[in-house]
Amino acid sequence: MKNTSLILSIIALVAVAALGIINLTDKGTGSKKAAAVDGQEESALAPGAIVFFNMDKVLENYDMANDLRSVVQTKVQGITDEVNRRGNKLQADYNAFQDKLNKGLLTSSTAQVQSQDLQSRQEKFSNYAAQKQREIEEEQTVMQNQILEAIRAYVEKYNADKKYSMVIATQSVNGTPGSLTAPVVEAESFLDITDEILAGLNDEYIKSKSAPKPSTAE
Repeated sequence: MKNTSLILSIIALVAVAALGIINLTDKGTGSKKAAAVDGQEESALAPGAIVFFNMDKVLENYDMANDLRSVVQTKVQGITDEVNRRGNKLQADYNAFQDKLNKGLLTSSTAQVQSQDLQSRQEKFSNYAAQKQREIEEEQTVMQNQILEAIRAYVEKYNADKKYSMVIATQSVNGTPGSLTAPVVEAESFLDITDEILAGLNDEYIKSKSAPKPSTAE
């Protein structure tokens, strides 16, 4: 049987994928509101204006995003724990086999049968771990899509009333708070509608949670 480092590598791979699901976004950079020149803010935010919001800050403080992350983290922890349990059991069985083999406690025929059984189990475990890693990646993708679609839909509805000519989402280039943001590098602070977008998203989410659920009775 091959070196057992393969088993540990598989466990580590799934663990890395699990950690990745937590990192949908780093902490947002935000932006401070500054006092505008008289009349400038009002005219700049009239219909047809170009405004922006900080996606990092929205993702960090959007209640739905945090709730979904919590749910997915719980699922991922369960998957990771089960992969670890199976991997550790296989590792322990292999170590016990090697110990008996080294002490001459097994006949050649028995050792061959047990070795083949362990190899078969390792192959099955590798396939199982790979499947669980895909499940983790799918959970992450679905979570991201749900969050981003909710933001997109709300901004569309929000702008139907505001009628801005463009609403831009800006994020930190390297994920570090206070670093360069893109695509908006520099802009007047009153063009930043992050707080409005975030407040509206959370208000809508709270209402959706308190709304009566559709009846499932036939």
